[in-house]
Amino acid sequence: MVGIFFLPFILSGFGPRFKQEENLVFGKAHPPQPRVSAVPPRPLPSPLSLSTFFPSPTSSRFNWSHLTPLELKNRSVGLGTESTGQGNPHFTLEGQKFLIFGGSIHYFRVPREYWRDRLLKLKACGFNTVTTYVPWNLHEPERGRFDFSGNLDLEAFVLMASEIGLWVILRPGPYICSEIDLGGLPSWLLQDPRLLLRTTNKGFIEAVEKYFDHLIPRVIPLQYRQGGPVIAVQVENEYGSFNKDKKYMPYLHKALLRRGIVELLLTSDMLATINLQKLHRNTFSQLHKVQRDKPILIMEYWVGWFDRWGDKHHVTDAKEIEHTVSEFIKYEISFNVYMFHGGTNFGFLNGATNYGKHAGVVTSYDYDAVLTEAGDYTEKYFKLQKLFGSFSAIPLPQVPKLTPKAAYPPVRPSLFLPLWDALAYLNEPVRSHQPVNMENLPINNGSGQSYGLVLYEKSICSGGRLCAHARDMAQVFLDETMIGILNENNQNLHIPELRVCRYLRILVENQGRVNFSWQIQNERKGITGSVSINNSSLEGFTIYSLEMKMSFFERLRSATWRPVPDSHPGPAFYRGTLRAGPSPKDTFLSLLNWNYGFVFINGRNLGRYWNIGPQKTLYLPGAWLHPEDNEVILFEKMVSGSDIESTDKPML
Repeated sequence: MVGIFFLPFILSGFGPRFKQEENLVFGKAHPPQPRVSAVPPRPLPSPLSLSTFFPSPTSSRFNWSHLTPLELKNRSVGLGTESTGQGNPHFTLEGQKFLIFGGSIHYFRVPREYWRDRLLKLKACGFNTVTTYVPWNLHEPERGRFDFSGNLDLEAFVLMASEIGLWVILRPGPYICSEIDLGGLPSWLLQDPRLLLRTTNKGFIEAVEKYFDHLIPRVIPLQYRQGGPVIAVQVENEYGSFNKDKKYMPYLHKALLRRGIVELLLTSDMLATINLQKLHRNTFSQLHKVQRDKPILIMEYWVGWFDRWGDKHHVTDAKEIEHTVSEFIKYEISFNVYMFHGGTNFGFLNGATNYGKHAGVVTSYDYDAVLTEAGDYTEKYFKLQKLFGSFSAIPLPQVPKLTPKAAYPPVRPSLFLPLWDALAYLNEPVRSHQPVNMENLPINNGSGQSYGLVLYEKSICSGGRLCAHARDMAQVFLDETMIGILNENNQNLHIPELRVCRYLRILVENQGRVNFSWQIQNERKGITGSVSINNSSLEGFTIYSLEMKMSFFERLRSATWRPVPDSHPGPAFYRGTLRAGPSPKDTFLSLLNWNYGFVFINGRNLGRYWNIGPQKTLYLPGAWLHPEDNEVILFEKMVSGSDIESTDKPML
């Protein structure tokens, strides 16, 4: 599959809607049907198929030791393109021929303590550039409140890459896809149904302007001509598959230029790029029709794929990856490996797909990448390192040591707290005549709730046919007894006749907003609409927001916890202690005896576990553990389990 985006015009025969046609689509090629694991590779093209477009394969070795952020002090000309009429068009850096060997690492998916390790491994493999997305939803979690601290310190990540000797390509969106919630757009944009995402709609543009006013001044001093490592900036992402507003991309282009971006912009009027997973004979034919005199940059060469709950774990063949990258280098094609290191969808970061059915992306973003989720080497790594070494005129850097792993003694939770007992430790509930969807709750300084769960509570005195549109998954209770599940495909439930009035409780979980396609416009979560019994609307709701922030767990410590029973049905918190010894190491938590919920270590949300798979372990970075004792809290939604095991190897 090939995705072409940032094109100067829509090619004849391709309409503005997402579609497949001879395995070629605009934007990222997200298949409309679920992918299967270990798809048998198609026959790869012979060099002759590429020679149609690249008549002069190289046999030379590359030496860019003088073209690194550390060595290149006198700078006047940034990344550019050149076409002399002899040989292939190529990139230049400071006027000298240059190929981009890029690898994607998302700083927000990797513990800050491990940034250096991952970047050193990228350099040691033979790459010269790191690419990263910039997630708007994490940097502006509430309207007007910006966060570039800790694990979101973009400037520190970019400067660290420079210190190690890597160039940087930034991909600041505003939309980034990246399999994260709403494609990286803040959920508070969904409050106003008149606001049209990814268009020149006034409300959207005003929000983008304010975001760029905070983001771009941080990027300006990091640019190549300012002495920094940023050699290119990508505008938006995969807009060809969205294509709602022809004025949108030119607007973003001008917005970046107006704020001082002077490096190469990957936009429609500058440089078209492509995304692909496999080489085919027609891979470059469409691109050459619109861009004959420019070098090719494969912005995303997918060396793996993401997983979804209830699906299979995806893997790709290392030999196929090696062969394809070899072809790129031989014909002097610049490329970016997506992902070099995927990392983790910690907390509620994950996005979702909806090809007829909503499916959340799993917590692990291992992606079957060149490095594993925990930063360990793979067969792909060593094959690529050997390949890059064969084309390099100088020795590659020494490979960093592995990050040590450990298996700790099992954790058996000793205390538990039913959700109903924890409600008193939440923030003040919202009282509303009608249900309010998650994004429009009057909390977080008017920005609503982005992630987590919402509990809707109402006293009822009669049963009948309950109807509610809940997204994505809702557990329905009478008092503390669960009576059924609601989701996008099941909006009705029978409530038995009542002898006395009881509490109707609807606990709704956001399992991840769709991150791709036009569906992002309608990704409001919680109860979206009225709730009725026998077609009679219910009124007068108490609404609790369960964002699961660290401050909540600090308050929860003062609650009256109970001893854990042999078995407990229903949502509850379970607390235990993980003993990591004097020198904590990375580990993987195994929750095979549990059903569905979230794990919190010292108040930090590791992410979701779910017994439907494919993921069976959660990555726990040793950098997030304290010496000796560590608090482990599980929020189990269904039925309690027993021990929480740990292992030194993941099960994905």
